[in-house]
Amino acid sequence: MADTALDGDGLADFLRGRRASLQPEDVGLRRGVRRRTIGLRREEVAELCDMSADYLARLERGSGSQPSQQMAAAIARGLRLTPDERDHLFLLCGHRLPTRHLREAHISPGLLRVMDRLQDTPAQIVGPVGETLQQTPPAVALLGNETHHTGPARSALYRWFTDPTARHRYLPEDHHQHSRVYVSTLRASATAQGPGSSAALLVADLQHNEEFAELWNRHEVGLRWSSAKRFVHPQIGRIDVYCQTLLDPDQGQSLLIFTATPGTESHDKLALLTVLGTDTFAGA
Repeated sequence: MADTALDGDGLADFLRGRRASLQPEDVGLRRGVRRRTIGLRREEVAELCDMSADYLARLERGSGSQPSQQMAAAIARGLRLTPDERDHLFLLCGHRLPTRHLREAHISPGLLRVMDRLQDTPAQIVGPVGETLQQTPPAVALLGNETHHTGPARSALYRWFTDPTARHRYLPEDHHQHSRVYVSTLRASATAQGPGSSAALLVADLQHNEEFAELWNRHEVGLRWSSAKRFVHPQIGRIDVYCQTLLDPDQGQSLLIFTATPGTESHDKLALLTVLGTDTFAGA
């Protein structure tokens, strides 16, 4: 239930203004030679926000039904809103503040702008406890769709210890080191964020797992991921890549970019994933 009343007229003005102020280049789209619209087309914004163009049109006329918190979060991401703009949008939609989960899932406009320019490269944005928030199509082809999970399973760390299929795309001899780094990283996050944080709740959720509990009791800290990653794709086999990380310290989010050395077999395999795309590989 909403905390306050929907401000339909205010929301309509805000949405129309934001749509007019965004340019195709701001969201990774090509301008085209025949574009006459000032800003983005309504259909483009609707796709970015994962809603129908008809619903967006009603919202822009001030006659649409109240957006849920999840829809408001999708609008905030699609329109590349800053945290302050996102909170303003929630108030217009009749919600006092986004929940902690929705705040943590909001991606900064800066990271999204970089992501928009990496659509031919495996890249993904992850949250503070390993939630995959957004992936490029080649990243889905390489790693599978990691954005559809709910609850604790949104965290790759949680799935690593609770879902055997989460390890299938990683070289088996690397599994133990992955486990150690995951636990070390979670310990640092839980200590920094304190009781009641997402990291602390994740620790509590995983204490029943024997492997996690054994590693947690080692009290290892400071372990780091190697920039070299070794994946096993179900159709094209092993792929060795390097992972570059761009960190947004304000949101605690990271943009992971996967590349391979030119001239290697892995480089050719990454190119194949990019060309053939998610329709061929994502469900493998």
